[in-house]
Amino acid sequence: MDKRQMTLMLSEREMTILDELAAERGLSKTALLRQALRLYQSVTVRISAGEKLFVEHPETKEKAELVVL
Repeated sequence: MDKRQMTLMLSEREMTILDELAAERGLSKTALLRQALRLYQSVTVRISAGEKLFVEHPETKEKAELVVL
């Protein structure tokens, strides 16, 4: 796979979130962003096909639809 480089400007809050998520999962920031990109692609493909995305509370089983803009 050919790789290309880019510069990403994040707010202080966004960088803090990225740092925390990467540390929690034991990933580099680059690996975390790659996973996020693949997840976003998967979600948008399914939504484009007319599917809906839900999250379910583990105890109450209450469902909430996630809306991607």
